[in-house]
Amino acid sequence: MDSIIVTGGAGYIGSHVAKSLAAAGYRPVVFDNLATGNRWAVRWGPFEKGDLLDADRLDAVFAAHRPKGIVHLAALSDVAASFEETDAYLAVNVTGTRHLIEAAMRHGAPPIVFSSTCSVYGIPDWLPIREGAPKVPINPYGETKLAAEALLEEAARGGLPSIALRYFNVAGADPDGEIGEARQVETHLIPRLFQSVTGDGDPIRIMGTDYPTPDGTAIRDYVHVSDLADVHLEALAQLRQGHGGGAYNFGSGKGHSVREVVDAVERVTGMTVPTILAPRRAGDPPALYTDAEAAHAAFGADSTRRSDIDTIVETAWRWHRQWAASASGAVRRDVATILPSENS
Repeated sequence: MDSIIVTGGAGYIGSHVAKSLAAAGYRPVVFDNLATGNRWAVRWGPFEKGDLLDADRLDAVFAAHRPKGIVHLAALSDVAASFEETDAYLAVNVTGTRHLIEAAMRHGAPPIVFSSTCSVYGIPDWLPIREGAPKVPINPYGETKLAAEALLEEAARGGLPSIALRYFNVAGADPDGEIGEARQVETHLIPRLFQSVTGDGDPIRIMGTDYPTPDGTAIRDYVHVSDLADVHLEALAQLRQGHGGGAYNFGSGKGHSVREVVDAVERVTGMTVPTILAPRRAGDPPALYTDAEAAHAAFGADSTRRSDIDTIVETAWRWHRQWAASASGAVRRDVATILPSENS
């Protein structure tokens, strides 16, 4: 059974990737420092605690498992925090990626599938966003991801193949209900909407109702986390077969406004979302959504089969209720033990 190293594999996206890898017959080796990941989410292969900034630890893990591929998800990813902690973002997202590349080159050059972001585009000049659009990030997070892409492009010229997947808004949960989003402080819209309808969170502030969009609220592209996980497998398979390379946007190819997401949550839950109308947030573009044509051509037209908004909300809601019900159970106690007090 071929081993695949999954950096950040204890996180939300990483745990879904690890499950998909295991289902496809791989042995996912999770490499994570548990700064934001959940130890209980490592369920489909061995766990190696470590940090990308520790080159010796990376070497030891590569030597022990001899991976045939790498899925690189470990990163600092909170846009707002990136302005205040720029040095940390440079260290983890750029220097950490360089350390991973160097370790891979020392251990047989297994191909890398890299977790990038639509933040590399900044505020686009046109919609939908295509891969050839100008890369002008407007925050340190996007800048560091673009810098990491450049490191991988250079490494590819030296014999280390890679594919970068530029995610849009990742949402939803494992359809089997085994894993989902679980953070101490939730920042993503859909789980915050759930907290609001159940009374576990504050009313949702709709930031901006006067955008030049059909209903006045901002539009974003949502993609199901399990679709994204499966695309990592397809990208890895292509690289291992000597094909592929480059960067692809990955989203549903369709935008949904904040009001449309609120409507979907009310439709699925049967409850009313308490909302507060508020002014626009500085720097937020009216709309961000991708052209899915290149990704569909590379990974299949069914690669976003779960990414309609109702399926996203339904799977996330099922997980949210299950997670909330475990508040006094073993899983929640385990999370309290392993997570720091303190984010795709």
